[in-house]
Amino acid sequence: MFSILKIHHVAILVDDLEDSLSFWRDALKLELEHIEDVSGQESLVAFLPVEGSEIELVKPTSSDSGVARYLAKRGPGMHHICMQVDDLDACLTHLRKNDVRLINEEPVTGAGGSRVAFVHPEATHGVLVELVEVGVEEN
Repeated sequence: MFSILKIHHVAILVDDLEDSLSFWRDALKLELEHIEDVSGQESLVAFLPVEGSEIELVKPTSSDSGVARYLAKRGPGMHHICMQVDDLDACLTHLRKNDVRLINEEPVTGAGGSRVAFVHPEATHGVLVELVEVGVEEN
């Protein structure tokens, strides 16, 4: 069995990382922890921790990636919500047994080497949901 542990992060898709940081970091005074090139997702991600969770600013690094197509179609803004689970394999098995439409049938590598999988927005009534399993040191 699995458990949802917490909201891990909220991801916001941006077309200009520095311009976006002028609000999130400079105006709101959130600390920029680091920026990571997540090559598997073809994205540059800025991490801004907020009390046990994070705001992630996501900028595509290629013009033909999934996030780039999303940005071109819908513009900048809320992209997905991520929930941390204690057992991603058990969670995915449970979702498949309940005929939940998944983007990732099996976990893929996300930021920081974490294991992630996305649930299709059609299954969640319009919200892209990421599920993440992280190491003990990140709990």
